[in-house]
Amino acid sequence: MIPKEILQNIRRIQITTSRMVTDAFAGHYHSVFKGRGMEFDEVREYQPGDDIRSIDWNVTARTGHPFIKKFVEERELTIMLLLDMSRSSYFGTVNKLKRHLSAEVCSLFAMSAIRNNDKVGLIIFTDKIEKFVPPGKGLSHVLRIIREALYYEPEGKGTDIPAALEYMSKVINRSSVTFVISDFYAKDYTKALSIANRRHDVIAISITDPVETDLPDIGIINLEDAETGRSFMLDTSSYPVMTKYRANSLRMFEERQKIFRSTNIDHINIRTDIPYAGELFKFFRMRERRIRL
Repeated sequence: MIPKEILQNIRRIQITTSRMVTDAFAGHYHSVFKGRGMEFDEVREYQPGDDIRSIDWNVTARTGHPFIKKFVEERELTIMLLLDMSRSSYFGTVNKLKRHLSAEVCSLFAMSAIRNNDKVGLIIFTDKIEKFVPPGKGLSHVLRIIREALYYEPEGKGTDIPAALEYMSKVINRSSVTFVISDFYAKDYTKALSIANRRHDVIAISITDPVETDLPDIGIINLEDAETGRSFMLDTSSYPVMTKYRANSLRMFEERQKIFRSTNIDHINIRTDIPYAGELFKFFRMRERRIRL
């Protein structure tokens, strides 16, 4: 029996994200993702105005007349949510923990998927694969995904993004739209992103708290790395210390951006202190412009 409080939280997130999907994201989702997956239907004779890039040269050579390949939009997509639950996700100084914000983003895309009759699946990972929910449809399936995203208790502490991507490619046979939701405090994931993006449409969603770039001036504090357990003292009143802290953070974020650009991965940056709807709209508009071009 699921406790009443948990059911209420699941219901609250379901209602919130469902309303966002209905009011704002439904049309954007369809225009950005529907039609990206195309499957072969038939060949027909070339007609003036047809795109010459669609010419089937094998059939044209056999018949002596130009023929083109006709494609139709895939009837359904597979949406995969790769959710990082490493110990660093249990952090947040504004509004909510990064983990809870990640769960809400998962819910939003899951609700968008079932509204468009698409399948949606979930992989929870740390430094190992924690949980796999195969792609499915229906409200009960989405409620399970929301529940797992909110309340699953992982065993691992670290972050292994390559392992999550490799596992996803093994268990998902067809091409999917894959959202990697993480703070990306990890190493050596460039190659894994590049390989996965050749087969799947991979989108990175980074979750960041403002304190990860700028510490408040509160004197000497003891900090602990949530994933490694290493602790150290830091004087937040020291200008040189804070300048170095900010420079290191910005360098890390810039390196992350370079990885996304080099692997041709679209990136959505979500912060715990700013409503995420604006960043999602920005992503959708960018995708729509790209499709038109």
